[in-house]
Amino acid sequence: MHFDDSGTTPLFQQVADQIEEGILNGSFKEAGQIPSTTEISKGYRINPATVLKGMNLLVERGLIEKKRGIGMFVLAGAQQKVKEARKTEFLNTEVQQIVSEAKKLGITAHQLTELIERRYEQ
Repeated sequence: MHFDDSGTTPLFQQVADQIEEGILNGSFKEAGQIPSTTEISKGYRINPATVLKGMNLLVERGLIEKKRGIGMFVLAGAQQKVKEARKTEFLNTEVQQIVSEAKKLGITAHQLTELIERRYEQ
């Protein structure tokens, strides 16, 4: 994990994002335990309340759960939830920006499709 306290993204959001990324890439397995609030807090010198706030975001999203006295665990289906949320975000934001820019530049849908297909195959 890497946190940037000089950036514009709040630390609690960075905590949530880093754990979410770990769930997506398989570093944190479903039903597996994630580092504790204390571990992250001490290891990265972040206020424990800040770490907990980030973790609570993931609890609200149904990605992790707290098992009292044991720790935080990744829920079953969490990886797929993250993947679907990111896919939706990508389609609604990134693709829209690409299409808008292509239109401004006079790139046709056919040209854009061909370029994407070529890049995708590489």
